[in-house]
Amino acid sequence: MRVLVTGGAGYIGSHTLVELLGQGHQACVVDSFLNGSPRALDRVRELTNGGLEVHEGDVRDTAFLTRVAIAFRPEAVIHFAGLKAVGDSGARPVEYYDVNVGGTLSLLRAMEASDCGRIIFSSSATVYGEPVYLPYDEAHPLKPTSVYGQTKLMAEILLTDWAKARPEASVMLLRYFNPVGAHASGRIGEDPRGVPDNLMPFLAQVATGQRDRLRVFGNDYPTPDGTGIRDYIHVVDLARAHVAALGRAEAVTGAEVYNIGTGRGYSVMEMLAAFSRAVGRDLPHEIMPRRQGDIAEMQADCAKAAGVLGWRAQYDIDDMAGSLWGWQSANPTGYDG
Repeated sequence: MRVLVTGGAGYIGSHTLVELLGQGHQACVVDSFLNGSPRALDRVRELTNGGLEVHEGDVRDTAFLTRVAIAFRPEAVIHFAGLKAVGDSGARPVEYYDVNVGGTLSLLRAMEASDCGRIIFSSSATVYGEPVYLPYDEAHPLKPTSVYGQTKLMAEILLTDWAKARPEASVMLLRYFNPVGAHASGRIGEDPRGVPDNLMPFLAQVATGQRDRLRVFGNDYPTPDGTGIRDYIHVVDLARAHVAALGRAEAVTGAEVYNIGTGRGYSVMEMLAAFSRAVGRDLPHEIMPRRQGDIAEMQADCAKAAGVLGWRAQYDIDDMAGSLWGWQSANPTGYDG
């Protein structure tokens, strides 16, 4: 299948390209390289020996996207491009709505111009907000607590309404939990700009000496060890979920929602212990007060993805930690090293 991938040079996008090209799909990447690196795409080519068309540009530029789409004639789109830091979104709401919602609107116009009716959307479990019950299933109430979560929900609504208006359209909304890890080769992985916003990339920088210690925000939650619990998923498992959703989009019409996680939660201290095992030494940490807006626990009910997409996460906590260390130890300063 001919697949247009927005944000393909990013962390999840690059891993998904490896899976797509490995299964014989053709891919065309659109990326501004704001949060991604051209070197990631060079390494995707090395890993797959696959042909990869690349265009540098902004997802909000409708004319640019339309030119690319008309020339490439995609049979489907995977939409990763967007801003993703929860804390930053509260400080820059206009920018987040512009990129995450406006960019999705721009993409839909380009899809219509090129007669493409299938899209897999990179959404987020943040659309659920505070848990009414756990694990979250796809029917859980949607009440995001951050600007970032609101933008993801608005994009979901936009895509769902678009599918209702086009009987031939197929929309797959994938709600990610917490992607971690890296490709087994150590050639591609997460390369955050500035101070990492998430636990594991921050911890990886502690291991390479770029940060002095991990700061654990809160150890008084109602969890077994007092630290927050999240559903972490290996990025390769997540990439494979997109390929499974692509197959589903080819077979059905309408909008469908899927949780993409493991269904198993791990605490901050469990993740710290797993990564320390991977590195081979205890990593320094200190306990800090809770951060405003953090919740005690979240995990996914992934039964729908298993039953409908035929997809299940394969990798465990030690696979996640080991592959992350393989990437970070080989590339201590990311793609710039």
